[in-house]
Amino acid sequence: MKAIIYFLKQIHRYSGKIVYINLLAVTGIGLLDSMAILLLVPLLSTSGLVDMGTTDIPIVHMFGSFADMPMAFGLPVILAIFVVIVIGQNLVKRILNVKNTRIQQGFLRYMRVETYQLLLYANWQLFLKNRKSDFINMLTSEIARSSVGAYSVLQFISSLGLSFIQIVLAFILSPMITIFILVCGLVLILFNRKFLKRSLTLGGRNYELSKEYISGITDHLDGIKDIKSNTLERSRLNWFGMITKEIEKEQVEFMRLKSTSQLYYKAASAILIALFIYVAVMMFQAQAAQLMLIIILFSRLWPRVTGIQSSLEQIATTVPSFYAVIALQEECKMAKECNIDEKTDNTSMTMKQHIRCSQIHFRYHKKEYYALKNIHLTIPSHQMTAIVGRSGAGKSTLIDLLMGLNRPECGEILIDGVPLTDENLFAWRRSISYVPQEPFLFHTSIRENLTMVKAGATEEEMWQALEFSSAITFVKQLPEGLDTIIGDRGIKLSGGERQRLVLARAILRKPSILVLDEATSALDTENEVKIQSALERLKGKMTIIIIAHRLSTIRHADQVVVLEEGQIIQQGGFAELSQETKSMFHHLLRNQMEAVR
Repeated sequence: MKAIIYFLKQIHRYSGKIVYINLLAVTGIGLLDSMAILLLVPLLSTSGLVDMGTTDIPIVHMFGSFADMPMAFGLPVILAIFVVIVIGQNLVKRILNVKNTRIQQGFLRYMRVETYQLLLYANWQLFLKNRKSDFINMLTSEIARSSVGAYSVLQFISSLGLSFIQIVLAFILSPMITIFILVCGLVLILFNRKFLKRSLTLGGRNYELSKEYISGITDHLDGIKDIKSNTLERSRLNWFGMITKEIEKEQVEFMRLKSTSQLYYKAASAILIALFIYVAVMMFQAQAAQLMLIIILFSRLWPRVTGIQSSLEQIATTVPSFYAVIALQEECKMAKECNIDEKTDNTSMTMKQHIRCSQIHFRYHKKEYYALKNIHLTIPSHQMTAIVGRSGAGKSTLIDLLMGLNRPECGEILIDGVPLTDENLFAWRRSISYVPQEPFLFHTSIRENLTMVKAGATEEEMWQALEFSSAITFVKQLPEGLDTIIGDRGIKLSGGERQRLVLARAILRKPSILVLDEATSALDTENEVKIQSALERLKGKMTIIIIAHRLSTIRHADQVVVLEEGQIIQQGGFAELSQETKSMFHHLLRNQMEAVR
């Protein structure tokens, strides 16, 4: 119930009073619908076909003048009023349907934007412990499901109000029949609580299947090259067939549940109306007019009773989505790394002297070993600092700390003596350009991939950045130059071309600090030389921090830092460290030289 109340508050926060006005208008439409029923009384009386025997009902007196009119005049008037009411009712309903759809879709967008904002401003730890596919599922399927569910609750409340009006009118027409219908409906709702429990269970299973489905196809498409190169198509297709079969079974099961509950109500409706008519005729000698009144009231009220059960079942299936969305939002709020208002501040933090790591300790989880231990390090500005070591030594972890993606458990990071905190985190990141080991490019043109880091960049600035990164030659040879679409993740380009393009994007931003995380490890010798040449041209113009797998890339580094098991074991110049024959750096260098031979 708390989850449903939360979403109702979110709808109120988004739309304000307009949603309640619309719901009241829907109830008003129901009132018009009920008035159309009342018109049947004077209509039948005026026609002279039957005597409804309802002259003692107060509300019917308002139509009494119609019954006194001649049929040739009174009947057309009544029919005209009936037509006007029905047409007016449906015109208003059309307008309200459009407005309600606008509110519902607007609320869906509002919830997606709010959740996505919370997600983007959460810290790096949140992304390390959750699957990407879970976020995709939440932003696509679950928020949509919960949005529909929340609006269904509002419509359910509105329908209760409408049902109340129709019950009052029915009670005025015939208290005995109305009480009988309501008692029967309440008894059936109580007996069919098991349908609600099963709907809730189905909703939970549907949520888990949706997560598994999105997770699987995300992994498959991310690893499609491995699937094809290792001929895994059949096994992946078997998995896909299995999971879609389970989803199919769940949908069929839900429809079976819904149809079964409706069958019970419709069967009960037939039995009850037959029983009531039998009793009315055999015991109370009811006339045709009274029997018609029974049928009319049953046909109007019983769908309301069955509709309540159906709505409750529909809402129950969305409850797991309610809880899932709320849980993600709460987790994001707990993981918020800084004040979201700072996103409007475009200032960057310029480093003039150095970055200093003081007694840094870091581990990903409190029960695990330390990924970094007692790190003391100074990185001078406008120099190249290289970080080397075996795989798992803590190189990327140190880079993540320097960029503020992770925060140290002990110690602090100082920029020109100023601690890196939530207050200056965004300004610090705006001064950094990061080039990862696996370059990421968007499925759009080269121009758009470049300008996303600097919206107002001129074409001259873009070509200068491409020249710096040694990418200008291959870009000029492309059919449409800067406007060439490069495919998903830049798949239409070679690995070296993607890497140089990502480097150009980083340079275009004109950062004060350039961070390269093993940016040359996957390149051939020719492309590595081109990247080295680009770095040489940048040296002295900005601070360069590079994680190097290939030690040849860092020959001209001003400082080399060697990590082993999360600790700094060597630090100094390239030539100095290479001459220490018993050192880790010399060992790494010798192994690479032997591998080249």
